Amino acid sequence: MTDSSNGNGLSGKRSWLCWVLGVPLGLVHLLNATLVYLIVSHGPAGVWDDSGYAGTTAGGIFAIMFSVGTILITLIPPVRRALGLWWFLPPVVLGVIAWVRIATLE
Repeated sequence: MTDSSNGNGLSGKRSWLCWVLGVPLGLVHLLNATLVYLIVSHGPAGVWDDSGYAGTTAGGIFAIMFSVGTILITLIPPVRRALGLWWFLPPVVLGVIAWVRIATLE
């Protein structure tokens, strides 16, 4: 009997599925992390900067939408089984940071 595992205990088909599902999710997490970094590091210039407040709020809303979308994709049972539960961590952390940034705008 031959086992088609690749050394980490996953079969060849499941390993392939992890790459197919994980790479797009990872890219969306990277885009979300970049957006969260931008809204945290480059906020409004001052009290008078209405467009800065609007841009920061819009960026935070988009970051929360990316987080909710990736959580919903990860909740799909085949995706959750293939990737594991740790894929919930990045969108939750990034969504909380974006929400806190929106909530602390003055």
